[in-house]
Amino acid sequence: MSGPNRSPSAQPPPRSMRGGFNGSPRRSKLGSGSINLKILSEILEVQIGQRGEELFFSDNHPEKVELAKKAIMALETLPTAGETPSQWEVECLASLLKADPNVDLENFFNGYRPRLDSNKLVLGRTPGQRAYLELISRNDLVFGLGPAGTGKTFLSVAMAAEALISGQVSRLVLTRPAVEAGERLGFLPGDLAEKIDPYLRPLYDALAELMPTERLTRSYERNLIEVAPLAFMRGRTLSGAFVILDEAQNTTSQQMKMFLTRLGPGSKAVVTGDPEQSDLPSGCPSGLLEAMEILPGVEGVAFCHFNAQDVVRHRLVRHILQAYKRVAAKRAKTDSK
Repeated sequence: MSGPNRSPSAQPPPRSMRGGFNGSPRRSKLGSGSINLKILSEILEVQIGQRGEELFFSDNHPEKVELAKKAIMALETLPTAGETPSQWEVECLASLLKADPNVDLENFFNGYRPRLDSNKLVLGRTPGQRAYLELISRNDLVFGLGPAGTGKTFLSVAMAAEALISGQVSRLVLTRPAVEAGERLGFLPGDLAEKIDPYLRPLYDALAELMPTERLTRSYERNLIEVAPLAFMRGRTLSGAFVILDEAQNTTSQQMKMFLTRLGPGSKAVVTGDPEQSDLPSGCPSGLLEAMEILPGVEGVAFCHFNAQDVVRHRLVRHILQAYKRVAAKRAKTDSK
């Protein structure tokens, strides 16, 4: 008499790696329901099974299995904000390994990271992000250029917060062009704060995530942190400040020149933007594009170019950006014929 039927999923996986191998991560590192194993499995394209303390891997692609083992081992030492790595932290780890299987993870994650007096752990999780942080630490003016979700604004605000906390600068100035309102804020309803809040909210949100509430409130009250539309920068000299211009693709040539010439002694500036996403009226050239043509090679000025591989939001965002880029390239090719 034959034994009971067994589903394919009940069969022992073809290759195993036991839980104690070379410092296999604690169960807490695998996440609730071993969600982090599922993430690694999907991104690295290898089957990973689990039975008790034992992990099993498909042996159809040995090179992918070895990459998955390396990723799982790295979970134990991966710098994270909490005991259990978040899903996006694991996604970044897997994407990094997939892009470069020989990457030195220990040295990579021990690169430059802002030191903050909050529980928020901030570090570059892609080669582009790591280069960005290092460029900001070494240069007085840095342009962070690339698509949404690459951390351009968040990381620059983190560096600014560190500079203020450590006493490297005496204040922070964060600004954006209110292009949707044509800078005509007087025509909008409400008082000044209500008029500008929708345009500056992303900067407020980044600060709130990076600094303890009490310190942030004191800094606002003492005017150590200023968040204002770009139009408010005209005629000023910003000395001893860390200045961030966000959404710079929406600046005109005159606005960009005005901003760059506001810097005074002891100041540092970061300009962030996506050159492909300008909201300026048709026929109005972007000040960011002009700066990208004029400033390369100027001493003290650095450019960091992000791409879809640097996206650290939901991994679907990366795929969406890549799909749009493929279509744009196809259209450009068709138009050129």
